[in-house]
Amino acid sequence: MQALTELDSVIKKTLTAVEQGKNQIATIADGIRMQRDELLARLVEIKGEILEVITKVDKLEREDKLARFHLMEVNRNFTRYVEKDIQAAYEEAQHIQLQLTQMRERELQYRQRRDQLEILLRRAAETLAKAEKLQDHVNMALQLLSGGFQNVSVQLDELQLRQQLSLRIIKAQEEERSRVAREIHDGPAQSMANVVLRAEICEKLMTIEPDKVRGELHDLKEMVKESLQEVRKIIFNLRPMVLDDLGIVPTLRRFIQELQKRTEMNIELVVLGGEEERLASVPEVAIFRIVQEALNNSLKHAKARRCVIRLEILAGRVNISIADDGCGFDTEPVLHGSERDCFGILGMRERVELLNGQIRIASLSGKGTEIHVSIPAKKR
Repeated sequence: MQALTELDSVIKKTLTAVEQGKNQIATIADGIRMQRDELLARLVEIKGEILEVITKVDKLEREDKLARFHLMEVNRNFTRYVEKDIQAAYEEAQHIQLQLTQMRERELQYRQRRDQLEILLRRAAETLAKAEKLQDHVNMALQLLSGGFQNVSVQLDELQLRQQLSLRIIKAQEEERSRVAREIHDGPAQSMANVVLRAEICEKLMTIEPDKVRGELHDLKEMVKESLQEVRKIIFNLRPMVLDDLGIVPTLRRFIQELQKRTEMNIELVVLGGEEERLASVPEVAIFRIVQEALNNSLKHAKARRCVIRLEILAGRVNISIADDGCGFDTEPVLHGSERDCFGILGMRERVELLNGQIRIASLSGKGTEIHVSIPAKKR
């Protein structure tokens, strides 16, 4: 009897020590996470400054080229220019060259700072991953010591699934960042460079052929319009501002309208309940992302020709039904994480569970897919 009492005391002390260690690890992990977020914010800021400096360097290189060209012309025809004009040409070329040198030095400094931040960020991410892994091990040890042996197998599977989901989410985030970077580089960035070039042409034509300036300005205006549309499209895909301004229903209607312009899939949105009702911000974002992911899956993977979305807004709850006539899929490996690149479905389930909602996915090969979601949602 005394041995059992002593054993119970040892177990309690062990549990207390492990719990204290868990709290200390959590504190350390939170500190590393804050440091990582600060580094990431500084990295984003320095990348923006690099882009700004690159733009200035490109502009100065063009100005330097024009200044040197003008200087060569002055040197070849110095008899046609007065001394004041010759001196001004030399001073202008030297001034632009000095600015260009300074900008290139600043660009080099920013790039070096960026590389340092990326190294620090990578180290912070590695340390955080180790801390989070250690947290998982400590939590498992607590479960075992507390007598939770029956749920160990299930929890291990769930933990493995969540780890796989986390890795896939990180992969998806990096791919999304790369996609956005490519869109900006190939779209607005190129358009802006062309706008600068057109503006320079207009400046030259003002003195040489002023009649052609009107046409060039018209082309310039059209290029700016196209660039603005591309930027708005990128912003909408990242975070539709209309969601904050007008709510979930107008945002979904606009998203569907824009999607149908680029695809042949027929999409129908049926709204039941208060169409003009505004929901809390978090459920609205969740609803939009769920519908967005479901439509992307129907379009890319299911090759669906028709999709029907039913949104039912009730008092304190929203029900969403998304049905397509695509090729369908086997839900078992996807929902258990054994299927590769299934983070879209798993991400939807994770988002719904975080809101204490329910999600049900029914799909058969050749019979299409139906997704039913129900989440609590308070009205504003």
